[in-house]
Formats: sequence, structure tokens, C-alpha cells
Amino acid sequence: MAGQAWATWGHRTPRTRTRSPGGASWGRRTTAATACATISCVRHAVILAGGSGTRLWPASRRARPKQLLPLGPGGETLLAAALRRGRAIAGPRVLVVTAETQAEATRQVAPGIELLTEPVGRNTAAALGLAAATLAERDRDAVLAVLPADQHVADEPGLTAVLETALAAVERDDVIGTIGIAPTRAETGFGYLEVDAATPGVVTPVRRFVEKPDRATAEAYVASGRYLWNAGMFCASAARLLRELDEHLPATAAAVREITAGRARASEVYPALASISIDHAVMERAARVVTVPAAVGWDDIGSWAALPALRGSDADGNTAAGPTVIVDGTGNIAIGDDGTLIAIVGISDVVVIKSGDAILVVPRAEAQDVRKIVEALSARGLARYL
Repeated sequence: MAGQAWATWGHRTPRTRTRSPGGASWGRRTTAATACATISCVRHAVILAGGSGTRLWPASRRARPKQLLPLGPGGETLLAAALRRGRAIAGPRVLVVTAETQAEATRQVAPGIELLTEPVGRNTAAALGLAAATLAERDRDAVLAVLPADQHVADEPGLTAVLETALAAVERDDVIGTIGIAPTRAETGFGYLEVDAATPGVVTPVRRFVEKPDRATAEAYVASGRYLWNAGMFCASAARLLRELDEHLPATAAAVREITAGRARASEVYPALASISIDHAVMERAARVVTVPAAVGWDDIGSWAALPALRGSDADGNTAAGPTVIVDGTGNIAIGDDGTLIAIVGISDVVVIKSGDAILVVPRAEAQDVRKIVEALSARGLARYL
């Protein structure tokens, strides 16, 4: 098998770019070289599961990041939920991309899955380039549905329907099809997609990508009705994705092809690759990018403030797990372990997390800043807590 030296197989500043929708020709261009509508496309789900989840410290650590934690209802992991969503659209053809250092823990949580491992993290452009090259070698007409492993979706059948719509557009027209989430609040922690009209379930061209606006700008976006949250989910043929990398990130494109062909070892070439997201490397620059607006109860579990989306809250808006007592407080999040009691009295909107050898206390509104603690621990030589 090509690439056995690097792959493990299941046991085998805001940036914006405005684009023209391209007129009437963008939606129906089909050629043998670019689309697979007239032949047999092979759908694959690619689960991105290599992040470290620094904003969910101290529960999320290097050896056991957030996607492997039992954060969901009934103790389900985020990865297990992502795998279920992937299988709904691709059957058994689900590939999980993760770090070599997380491979064993990932197998323990989800035994039998197919893994593609990276020797070092180089963000999502390299990870998806490696996945696309791997699947293109296996299936020339591979079409990818890319799903992050750190998200919550309340309406999974609804998401499946939206992904089916995006995949059909990819297979027919060789577009890149994103999933745009109808915003429910003026969120400053997400990127946005600008469209001319946001009709649920209808394929529409993306005019531009916008990264994480400030509060006032986010409020204006939501009020306009022309902006969607960028969920980080998208569909594209493996061939199209590799062509975009050839154009916009040629060194990465060349490296992943060399790795999958067995002519290079990932451990030798991967560290030199650019660390850049697929959004910045490709999506903002590519032509013929569309989105399917969706309202499916989606949330990114990027910080402790998002936990109520998974666990729910009581009548006072408190979310708790483990031994906890909250008196005269509202909107708190308290998670304990090892039998240690967490008691909160007379304060509101605070996050208190006890996990192993560390305790975190942070205002709920500042939960996005937990990564600063992780950076400080590293800078102060306290990596044993990471």
C-alpha cells in the first residue's frame, strides 16, 4: 500500500475576498475533466480530528483532546457524533485525519475506524491535501464531504439532507459546496459567508468569506440577512481540491502527492509545509464556491461557553456535571471529576472546571480566552499540565 510509512489505516487580521458569482455559466459547466455527473462518483466522508482543543482546557489535553471527551448526551464523544454524520452520507467510507500522537487514544474511543495520521500539525490545508491525495489514489472520482470532529448538530437528518444537496452540486458542476448556518446570534467567534440570498436548502454562490468580525459588525451581518456562519463543513471532489492546492499552495500539493505515491516520508517533508487553514489557502481564493444555507441546530464546541448546547441547562440556566451545588447563581457552567465537589454561591455567568490535576475559573463571557492559559503554561515551563 502506498504510503505505509506514514499512514495508519484503521487496522489498515480579518481577511475577505469578494468574488463574482460568474454569471449563468457557473452552475452547469460539466466536462469529463472536471465533474463526475456522467460517471460514478464515490463519496467519502473526511473527519478532521487532529486539533488540540486548547479552549476546553483543562479537560482537553494534548493526549486526549476535546473530540475524544464524553461531552455529549449520555457521555457520547464529539468524534462519535461526527462519525455518525459521516456514515449517514458515505456509508463505511469514512476517513479520520488526526495527529500521530492522538492515534492510539482515537482508536480506543472509536475502535475499527480508518485513520490517516499526520506527524505534526500543519492546519487544515495540509490535512485535507493529504486526505484528498490519499482518496484520489484510491478512487479517481472521489468526492469528499469534510466534517470537523468538534461540532454539535441537533438536527442530524436535516444536516444529511443539506449535505446531499451540496454533494449533488459538486457532482454535477464541480463546484466547492460549503454549508452555511443561519445565524441565531451575533457571534464574534465564527467566520461568516456573504451571499445575495440565504434561502434554506437552496444552492447559492458565496460572494466572500469574512473571518470573525467584531461585535458591531456581527450584529450588522445578522440584521442584513445576507450572512451565514461558516461551519467549516464543505464538499468537493478530491481532484478539484488538489487542483486548487496546485494553484494556491503548490508546495503542499506536491508534498502530499509525493507522500501518497510513496516517494517521500511525511515525517521528513511535513514539518516544512505551510501551516494555514483551508479557508485562507483555498476557499477565499477559489472561483465557483457555493453554499447551502441550513438551520440544523449547529454549534461549534470551541469553548466551555458552548457546553449548554450539548448538555442543556436547568431552569436557572446553569449547566453542571459531576458533584456540583449552585446556590443563588444563574448561567454558570460547572464540571467536576474524581468526586471533588464544586460549590458556587451568589455569583453568575462563571465557568468552573475541575479535571485531573487542574482547576479552571473564568467568566463565561471570556471563555474564548482560555487558550491564553495554555500559552502561559507552555511559556512558563509547565507543559506537564497540557
